[in-house]
Amino acid sequence: MTEVTPPAHDGHRALKSPAISFEFFPPKTEEMEKSLWETIKRLAPLSPSFVSVTYGAGGSTRERTHSTIARILAETDLLPAAHLTCVGAARGEIDEIVGRYHEVGVRHIVALRGDPPGGIGTIYSTHPDGYQTSTELVAGIKKRHGDIEISVSAYPEKHPESRDFDADIDVLQAKVDAGATRAITQVFFDNDLYFRYLDRVRARGITIPIVPGIMPMHNFKQARNFVTRAGTSVPDWLAEKFEGLDDDSETRKLVAATVAAGQVQKLAKHGVDTFHFYTMNRADLVFAISHLLGIRPQGAQKAA
Repeated sequence: MTEVTPPAHDGHRALKSPAISFEFFPPKTEEMEKSLWETIKRLAPLSPSFVSVTYGAGGSTRERTHSTIARILAETDLLPAAHLTCVGAARGEIDEIVGRYHEVGVRHIVALRGDPPGGIGTIYSTHPDGYQTSTELVAGIKKRHGDIEISVSAYPEKHPESRDFDADIDVLQAKVDAGATRAITQVFFDNDLYFRYLDRVRARGITIPIVPGIMPMHNFKQARNFVTRAGTSVPDWLAEKFEGLDDDSETRKLVAATVAAGQVQKLAKHGVDTFHFYTMNRADLVFAISHLLGIRPQGAQKAA
């Protein structure tokens, strides 16, 4: 691949210890709940800037998202960010949800349009009395709670429904104008895509952080099916690295860690100093990658 150098204002060199954040999803079962909290316990000492908790299509995980956020606030020192979408609720209902988050101490929301209620690839629709776009959602949150920080999504390969990159960046600009102060990217596997996107965004005068979203692929086939439906391309070279490993989970894990570590180290080499990890509620690969970035558990001693 051709190396692309990012603009100077995004950093000349990698920081020794980049800033990191983690995404979790609310557990559906008691077993999943136990697994999630083991993951949180393992990753919390890495001192992430924040941890986000997702929100299912049509608000299907609404209460579980809220209870997970509340427990993080009550039992850890982590700063939680609640995902929120436009799908499946009237404005008043969404405003009430934001109000509940504000009451328990949440000061960071990841505001998203959300996937179609019928799943990716189906017709998108919102509640007739609801927020129709993520820009409207951002503006609605900021109008009522000016102290809430808002992160939004960004698409290095453009949103699948956008006409072109210009239209896609128009949407990002509108979200920034409405009050968003950070964008987190959809997962990508070719760093050139990120840097070219960053060039386009900066050329439009958008200066908020564009944080790369990184997904270690614990299960390649499952992950590929998920990300491609959301518009992410999976390079042939990446697929080849997982060939023949369908029944070899341990080797898959090693390969996934190597691939993701290589990606973030190359990004860091070109000045990227902040990363958001899609953990899939698993700690092992993310912990290893963070270690390779120079991030150590708070209070850990250096090896002699």
